[in-house]
Amino acid sequence: MSFAQPCRRMRLALSGATLGSVMAELAVIHGDRRLVTEPATGRELTYRQAAELVGSWSAAVAQRVSPGDRVVIAVPNGYDQFLLCLAVSRAGALPVPVNAQMRQSEIDHVEADSRAALVVRDLSDLAGPAVTIDGAQPSVGDVAALFYTSGTTGSPKGAELTHRALVGQLTMVGALPDLPLGEAVVALPVAHIMGFISLLGMAVAGVPVVCFERFRAPQVLDTIESRRSGMFIGVPTMYRLLLEAGAESRDLSCVRVWVSGADVLPEELARAFQRMGSLVTLPIVGPVGGAFVVEGYGMVEVGGGVAVKVHAPGVPLRGDTLGFRLPGYRFRVVDEAGRTVRLGGVGELLLRGPGVLRGYWGAPEATAAVLDGDGWLHTGDLVRRGPAGTVIFQGRAKQVIKSGGYSVYPVEVAGVIEQHPDVLEAAAVGLVDEHLGEIPVAAVRLRPGARVTPEQLVAFASERLAHYKAPRKVIVVDDLPRTGTEKVQADRVRELFG
Repeated sequence: MSFAQPCRRMRLALSGATLGSVMAELAVIHGDRRLVTEPATGRELTYRQAAELVGSWSAAVAQRVSPGDRVVIAVPNGYDQFLLCLAVSRAGALPVPVNAQMRQSEIDHVEADSRAALVVRDLSDLAGPAVTIDGAQPSVGDVAALFYTSGTTGSPKGAELTHRALVGQLTMVGALPDLPLGEAVVALPVAHIMGFISLLGMAVAGVPVVCFERFRAPQVLDTIESRRSGMFIGVPTMYRLLLEAGAESRDLSCVRVWVSGADVLPEELARAFQRMGSLVTLPIVGPVGGAFVVEGYGMVEVGGGVAVKVHAPGVPLRGDTLGFRLPGYRFRVVDEAGRTVRLGGVGELLLRGPGVLRGYWGAPEATAAVLDGDGWLHTGDLVRRGPAGTVIFQGRAKQVIKSGGYSVYPVEVAGVIEQHPDVLEAAAVGLVDEHLGEIPVAAVRLRPGARVTPEQLVAFASERLAHYKAPRKVIVVDDLPRTGTEKVQADRVRELFG
């Protein structure tokens, strides 16, 4: 049978798939192929075994809820949480996964806001005899799940994502040829859209995953090196921590593709990991070329990614460029009056496409604030219009520092400070100032043994930035406050300055 035949079969099988049906359909295609390995327990699941679990759990859920009810999934992070989301959907309810690292008050907020009919905290909650499910099948345009925002700019809101957003956009992945990756290593929170889509995407692509409950850099490096894994999927902070844990001293030439998302991956970090991996390993010759580094740009409100860029060996590409739009998406860059900005100008990124959320659960005013009548999503991200339809990330609109009438982009300030050889990571924010409105400041993490002083870092940045952009104060911290998805929390960074 030619390769084109299974590709057509995959596209046909998944063309109308929903969140609740996708694992059963993948089991027909992949059968007893390995789906996941969990190092913490040594458990392995095949596609067929995973489909059986989804079926069993969905029957248990169906006994406890009615169609359309919300089910909060508060089990520990891991592959079971992913499969439980599919099971709840198959039962006709709406899964609402929450991150195990959230504070109890945050979980309480999600339970109350979603008006959950059931909260699953342990698999034992679903114990009991199974029943037969015979409910109406949803359409791909129906709401499939609620994914709550990270809450970096206010109280978390439940994004209503459709089956088309979560599953339909991945059908093209199933048509790709089998890549020589072996397996992908993943240590992301399933309740975060990047973690969920990574697991679902790898399942659709037929790439088995090694799934960790929590990210620990030495453990991940040990796993990649010993198992000769061909792909790692993480966020920029994870790549920093891998580097700090001695990644450059490991043999990671087995990695063909490094995948990053959720935040901008600095160019120097991308190139460092590109050099550690390889394009191919040849007999006698050994590793050849560098690995690919793939970055996705997206957010929970679009059910995953809307743009992608690839750092190919030997091809220069700006680290802050978001890349090119995925099929079906349109971009606009507008000023505060809603007018399209000129080439090279900065404005808010608006986008429209198949993954855009239906709305925020129970929050019509919040929905109207981000989604206009024509279906354009206001992302809150400031970008610069680049050539050939590209856009260059400048920062979050709510985090722009207004200093003396000038707009200062925190990502630019932090990027300059991180050029200092003693600095591991920097986060810039604005502090209220009675004369200028706000002034830029920065919190930094230093390399072990570093001797640079905060005053020296202020001077270093001042030599490389316009006066109004230069940080007035720098403080050194052991770690930066983060969300459960490792994003730096600007509001809590600001609190560090008293």
